[in-house]
Amino acid sequence: MRALVTGGRGGIGAAICALLDDPLVLDLPEFDVGEPDAWRALEGEFDAAFLNAGIVTGRSDAAELTDTEWQQILRANLDGVVYGTRELAARLMPRGGSIVATASLAGLTPTAWDAAYTATKHAVIGWVRAAAPALAGRGIRLNALCPGFVNTPLVQMELGGRLDVPLMEPGFVAEAALRVLEDPGTGRAWVVQPNRVEPFRFPGVPGPR
Repeated sequence: MRALVTGGRGGIGAAICALLDDPLVLDLPEFDVGEPDAWRALEGEFDAAFLNAGIVTGRSDAAELTDTEWQQILRANLDGVVYGTRELAARLMPRGGSIVATASLAGLTPTAWDAAYTATKHAVIGWVRAAAPALAGRGIRLNALCPGFVNTPLVQMELGGRLDVPLMEPGFVAEAALRVLEDPGTGRAWVVQPNRVEPFRFPGVPGPR
């Protein structure tokens, strides 16, 4: 299996890479996932991809969010998934394959400690659910990984001592990511909590009266 991993030098990404044979690791400063030309210049063929790069803003008060912070988190968390999915589907997965995009529980429920992060992760899940049906026609599965709190520098930086919930180790989440990669389903958002990995069941939208 030839795999691509963004954000592969730390946290969940590094743990995923540790479970793979010779993955292509794309990470800053050499590769900016939010830069479409970087994706267009990428060459090779892949069977699997983990679109895992992401950042936080650390802003709980939306009034204090700067233009720069918003553009940075959009590029890292959402643009990287969109551009990565597009280039994989169009060129880099000619024989089909499986893509796992790292979202978060923050993509399924509001997290007041970082509204911008929450917005981008909601968008990742929306992208996965909406893009998956057409990609299935290309032989590509697309799913979202939605871990809870993981013992990574990102979580420690964001929440510090405010966190009073059990932390998962990156290795556990990495194993869950491979399970999602190999699952035959598509367009799902997989919840990853301590000792629990399962697809989220979205409620139906109420119809007209």
